[in-house]
Amino acid sequence: MNKKVLLACNAGMSTSILVKNMQNYAFEEDINVEIKAVSTNEAKLNGNDWDIVLLGPQVAYELDEVKTYFETPVFVIDKEDYGKANGEKVLKFALENCK
Repeated sequence: MNKKVLLACNAGMSTSILVKNMQNYAFEEDINVEIKAVSTNEAKLNGNDWDIVLLGPQVAYELDEVKTYFETPVFVIDKEDYGKANGEKVLKFALENCK
């Protein structure tokens, strides 16, 4: 089953390295997943099309507001995993917490 993971940050740019690392890990492990990074504003418009929404730690303050837009689970990415762009840990977390 193809899972869809949406990452959201201020402009959708700072998560691009993390997304690439997540995609590389998914490819290596043959995990069928779609991963995309967008701004929090774009996420609010499209979040219900995804199985999970992950917020960058720099927009953690928006968690409660963003949650009001979705039935989809919304979480903040662990600061350390985000800082290290640990695609494996973030993807595993996302897949464990998908709807």
